[in-house]
Amino acid sequence: MGKRREAREWALKTLYLMDSSGLPAQQALRAVRAEKAVGKRAGEEEAKAEFAEALVLGAVEKSREIGRAISAAAKNWELDRMAVVDRNILRLAAYELLYGDAPKASAINEAIEIARKYSTEESTKFINGILDKIRTMEHDPEEDPRGNRKT
Repeated sequence: MGKRREAREWALKTLYLMDSSGLPAQQALRAVRAEKAVGKRAGEEEAKAEFAEALVLGAVEKSREIGRAISAAAKNWELDRMAVVDRNILRLAAYELLYGDAPKASAINEAIEIARKYSTEESTKFINGILDKIRTMEHDPEEDPRGNRKT
């Protein structure tokens, strides 16, 4: 498994922990990082931890915009009614699509692979559809999830 995929999984676990327990981002990051550090050499996981932290903090900082994007793409689905794992996979991937530097197709593919591991096969289709809509919305100012409109 690639380092970025593993970091994305760390980020998912962190958002899940925040969502289910109410822990603040930094405390949840420390808890997940401590769990991952067991049996590892110090520094071996540093790059993954930094990427995971950037994803989590970015997704938290842009949560309003990300929520709007997901809601716009997931017509007839309320964010709070989505499975916690699916919702957080969507949050991380939407953050990468809207604000990250990874290729859009890679961000979507990674989200689908993580969903295969942590959710259901049906969820992979659901997540793929929503992320693809967000990806295309980004290019259509009429539906821009950041709230920008054509003038």
